[in-house]
Amino acid sequence: MEKREMLGIVSRIIDEAKAAVFATIDEKGMPQTRWMTPALLHGREGAVYAVAYRTSRKVHHLGANPHAQWIFSSPALDRIVVIDGSVNVVDNPSIRSEVLEAVGERLRAFFKMYDDERDLLVIETVMERAQYYLPMKGMKETVTFE
Repeated sequence: MEKREMLGIVSRIIDEAKAAVFATIDEKGMPQTRWMTPALLHGREGAVYAVAYRTSRKVHHLGANPHAQWIFSSPALDRIVVIDGSVNVVDNPSIRSEVLEAVGERLRAFFKMYDDERDLLVIETVMERAQYYLPMKGMKETVTFE
């Protein structure tokens, strides 16, 4: 499988599921998972984007260990993609606007908890490896990104 095909699969799953699981490692070395609203941005291939408030635990975790994992699954759980990557926490209004445009309407519950958009940072996960699973068919494919 080629990188472009893998990105297409991830994009379709995001369109269907609207959310994914994001995992970081905390200061004790324990995994911490949470649901997030991801996006792939046109012209920025090879990365997954989301937003987080600068005071969030995930931003703190990423400051100490910039490696993370995403789990994307179709609603029927018949297609699953696991992405490993390095994360950049970006404080850039232009990129923040791009991400918010892509995910904004799916963040209603998030904005009920937080209300100042200027405190948002962008979580940019640069893909290193993606594994695509078709559990009902017993298939798995791996794509490495460079």
